[in-house]
Amino acid sequence: MTALLDVRDLHVRFRQDGAVTHAVRGVSFSLERGETVAIVGESGSGKSVSALSTVSLLGDSAEVTGSVTYDGQQMIGADEARLRKVRGNDISFIFQEPMTSLNPLHTIERQLGESLALHQGVAGPQARARILELMEQVGIRDAESRLTAYPHQLSGGQRQRVMIAMALANTPDVLIADEPTTALDVTIQAQILDLLKDLKDRLGMGLLFITHDLGIVRRIADRVCVMKDGEIVESGPTTEIFANPQHPYTLKLLSAEPAGQPEPVPQDAPTVVETEHLKIWFPIQTGLLRRTTGYVKAVNDATLQVRAGETLGIVGESGSGKTTMALAIMRLIASEGAISYKGEDVRAWSTRDLRRLRKDMQIVFQDPFGSLSPRMTCAQIIAEGLTVHKVDPDRDQRDLVREVMVEVGLDPATMDRYPHEFSGGQRQRIAIARAMVLRPSLLVLDEPTSALDMTVQVQIVDLLRDLQAKYGLAYLFISHDLKVVRAMSHQVIVMKEGNVVEQGRSDDLFENPQTDYTRTLLQATH
Repeated sequence: MTALLDVRDLHVRFRQDGAVTHAVRGVSFSLERGETVAIVGESGSGKSVSALSTVSLLGDSAEVTGSVTYDGQQMIGADEARLRKVRGNDISFIFQEPMTSLNPLHTIERQLGESLALHQGVAGPQARARILELMEQVGIRDAESRLTAYPHQLSGGQRQRVMIAMALANTPDVLIADEPTTALDVTIQAQILDLLKDLKDRLGMGLLFITHDLGIVRRIADRVCVMKDGEIVESGPTTEIFANPQHPYTLKLLSAEPAGQPEPVPQDAPTVVETEHLKIWFPIQTGLLRRTTGYVKAVNDATLQVRAGETLGIVGESGSGKTTMALAIMRLIASEGAISYKGEDVRAWSTRDLRRLRKDMQIVFQDPFGSLSPRMTCAQIIAEGLTVHKVDPDRDQRDLVREVMVEVGLDPATMDRYPHEFSGGQRQRIAIARAMVLRPSLLVLDEPTSALDMTVQVQIVDLLRDLQAKYGLAYLFISHDLKVVRAMSHQVIVMKEGNVVEQGRSDDLFENPQTDYTRTLLQATH
């Protein structure tokens, strides 16, 4: 019997400025109707390139050879008219970041309607009825009120559901999901995976799932292909691959999970940051006179303490107030309630006083590429804070940069390269070096590992623990990845809709959660 999608001896080469990059090397796999096949590997392994090759979406610089058949018909070398008919109609894609895939200027109704009009000629009331049906099918509540919404008015989970609705609009035979849950909260991630499995079973689709997360593969896939350096190094039924992996790279991926615990906090460790009844409400102002008609209650009542050498993990879904609370502690946004730094009330500090606070409190963001200037070299990025805060003015800045690069595991010989010349893990190390060069007392880590491959996550967790033990750093560690939080944190706060619903020692909270919401979060990671 002919497979629904059959890829044989696929090679993809990119030619640019006379150089040739052999991105995919002899890849072969098949997908049957009603089956889920996962392609697993780290960034740059060729997963997405292999998937995009199925309907020739790689652009003019790509040279594709081999065979890709959909329902027995050859896709490589097919004319544009044939490819247009298949794309989005018979083979649909869900991409990793819905915010970049959705048009920010068009409403949800218009974007869903475009696909129906293009492939089925459906418009007007008939299209609207189908759009509402799709939105309800993917679990968007109160769908009718969302039709006129723009992408920025939806949460991350809702945007991803819209992407899935667009992919399903024409009832495709093959759905290719490229890292569709990477940036989502654990509860939303679990909902999206359950939704995809349910839709696949009901509609009889073939699902090609691309990911670097083996936990997701175990949960959703029938068969798995492990990719490394453009090649499939191992493939087979999911249960067999997990029970008896044969290739060293598969073993490496399976063992790449943050583990262990941070060093215990000394008994006499001084308190670095403390808050009491912290409250952050943003006024909603309407009308010509901008009268306050209500409040967005971002954080309602947060009391916490972080000592030198201690990590406070802050977990919760998007919109729960995690990052807002950290920004208020750093005095970057207004708040009510007491905030003290090393015993001093910082609420009344002047702009000049706050400059010292800026040096002592540093932040590392989720997306290292977005937080590093593409126009500055690695050395310039790391040294910028030294100039602003006049740190060690008598020392050569390049010497200080060299020292901190070695400390975070970067080769100082690369200091004159630009961010795009580094991998994701290396860029995150640059961001950590930029913060560490100022020798802060408190480091706010806002989802610092969520955009990274599993093996790189382990490296970054080990690095952060080593730096904390060496310098007695206090960490505020914000994450939706509970495995990473457990490996990093001494204390944990669980937030929901601006409220602290549970807090306590990390081991106690993970072993014996006291609230239904914490139990729901923990269950969603299994």
